[in-house]
Amino acid sequence: MLAKRGLDKCLWESTKLFRALIPVPLLVPASASSSSSSSSSPAMSSLEEPLGFDKLPSMSTMDRIQRFSSSACRPHVDDLGMGNCWIEGRSCSSSNSCEEDDEYTKETFPWRRHTKDLSQNDSFNRRTRSLNWNRMVVRNYCDSRCFSDRQYDFQSNDKDIRDITNKFLKGIPKFVKIVEVGPRDGLQNEKNIVPTDVKVELIRRLVSSGLPVVEATSFVSPKWVPQLADSRDVMSAVCGLEGSRLPVLTPNLKGFEAAVAAGAKEVAVFASASESFSKSNINCSIEESLARYRAVAHAAKERSIPVRGYVSCVVGCPVEGAISPSKVAYVAKELYDMGCFEISLGDTIGVGTPGSVVPMLEAVMAVIPIEKLAVHFHDTYGQSLSNILVSLQMGISIVDSSISGLGGCPYAKGASGNVATEDVVYMLHGLGVKTKVDLTKLLAAGDFISKHLGRPSGSKTAIALSRVTADASKI
Repeated sequence: MLAKRGLDKCLWESTKLFRALIPVPLLVPASASSSSSSSSSPAMSSLEEPLGFDKLPSMSTMDRIQRFSSSACRPHVDDLGMGNCWIEGRSCSSSNSCEEDDEYTKETFPWRRHTKDLSQNDSFNRRTRSLNWNRMVVRNYCDSRCFSDRQYDFQSNDKDIRDITNKFLKGIPKFVKIVEVGPRDGLQNEKNIVPTDVKVELIRRLVSSGLPVVEATSFVSPKWVPQLADSRDVMSAVCGLEGSRLPVLTPNLKGFEAAVAAGAKEVAVFASASESFSKSNINCSIEESLARYRAVAHAAKERSIPVRGYVSCVVGCPVEGAISPSKVAYVAKELYDMGCFEISLGDTIGVGTPGSVVPMLEAVMAVIPIEKLAVHFHDTYGQSLSNILVSLQMGISIVDSSISGLGGCPYAKGASGNVATEDVVYMLHGLGVKTKVDLTKLLAAGDFISKHLGRPSGSKTAIALSRVTADASKI
């Protein structure tokens, strides 16, 4: 009842304020342009012409507005129109003052650098002030009139808010290791063969961005995956790079021997939780594939070479449909017991949602230590980031991703690209999670491979930030 009365009061007072402001036009019609303008210049539309200083509210009106909104938390000029204080890394205290953590926002939200640079332009400032005037006034007016006692409310609810926040962020690790799979899992699904020198340059750029693990290639038969027929040449060219681990995929003992000969210092094997997919992907049953990998694991152990294990179709299969979590747990445990130091759980066709990912993770976590588990999501249904977030909340601290969202699976109908590394890094930095990855360099690497492939990046972060940059250059 109190909330309803407060809302009614806010609406009534807002109506009175709007009546006071109605005579003040926000946009000047094109027809009202000065007659002294050159006839050769194209006429401005009403949406293009900026509000002149002569059209601003009178001082008496401004005084009245300031009286109503004196306690409101006002944004800086360069922040107008760029969202709420929270998303900009600013916290509003109970005293209604805004404090900004420059170091946090600089790294987390790179687009803010563009807005700060633009704010130095006087004409841009005037236009921004004009177009946002009424919105800022009305918002501050409602806040101050309807919630004049909000300091008391904030104090009384502060503990509840902290409890909710702590509950939400409780399981999220402070550091997440990102395993970049683009050069292998991403490029293996391309229709056209990517030149070896382009692959090598992509790997170098990814390593220079700070990614701790970059899966370089796969030593599989060129008959089955012709896009990676140059695996020996690629590995020979990048094996000397420092700063990142460069594992390669090896489906059998023959592939393992070839990888070691080319300079590989870490390998990976992959099994499926789906019997049908195992037969279509690697031409053998689950048990037969596990027998192969035991031989690889044994050979790797003799040479002190780490082995990573992948489990595919952990949520759904293009043939069998939904996969039981117990099947996933069984295959993952077999790989772990044979010596795989890390198990990556892959939603190969991207059908998973938090509702199906959680029970799968619970089943696997019951048999394998959580610090040994990674998640690998494809973004077919746009669920990858939400699946990653819920995985983080459950304690997972290793995430596979692919630059520019490259990828798919040649043997999984309907499988789209992997979750984009740029999007994962952006989200993690927004959560305050450290990755040691330079997002600017990562974006450059994504731009490099996207231009070579002749298509836009599959990363929403990359597309959004490129638009911000392009728009900034036009002003």
